[in-house]
Amino acid sequence: MAETPASLGLRLAVPRGALLGETLDLLDSIGIDSSAVRENDRRLLFADVGIITMRPSDVPTYVEAGAADVGITGKDVLMEQAERAIYELADLGYGRCTMVVASQAGEDPAADALRRLGVVRIATKYPRIATRHFHESGRQAEIVEVKGSVELAPLTGLVDAIVDLTATGTTLRENGLVVREQIAECTARLIANPVADKLRARAIDTLVSRISG
Repeated sequence: MAETPASLGLRLAVPRGALLGETLDLLDSIGIDSSAVRENDRRLLFADVGIITMRPSDVPTYVEAGAADVGITGKDVLMEQAERAIYELADLGYGRCTMVVASQAGEDPAADALRRLGVVRIATKYPRIATRHFHESGRQAEIVEVKGSVELAPLTGLVDAIVDLTATGTTLRENGLVVREQIAECTARLIANPVADKLRARAIDTLVSRISG
């Protein structure tokens, strides 16, 4: 009989959206029953099997607070929330995307702005990652945080370039944008609450070893 996080003594935070399908496939492949989630994708809390589903960006919040013992989210989320008191246990290898700097095709507007003004305007959903990247490379950047389609910002003249996550580059190309720099490769990661990692070490080690195997 397949196990559940609850039968291992764990509460697992699972990301909804693009990572959900592969996350459930992973759980099934290591003997963790995901059928409850598959059968009711509108439900958020599956207390009987020890699974909580949520936006990937919320997973570190729940894990840090101990509302979940372990969780799965993207490396981009962990980079943006680097201050969280959590442990990163394993690279799960799926959900691969690249964090990039992109601008309109042709002569790079961002490079031109740096030459002329000494500062570049960047739109992004990842303000901390963008700020850190430009600071570490010695360039001054004004960060404009946007919530919607970040590709629109350079097309309207709001900014010179964007920092965003891309899987295939199709959306960038369709909007006349090209990648200028690669910041990081991002995949799904397994994270844990530090206290749970000690108190439930055997269960968490079992989970990690199955994933590694």
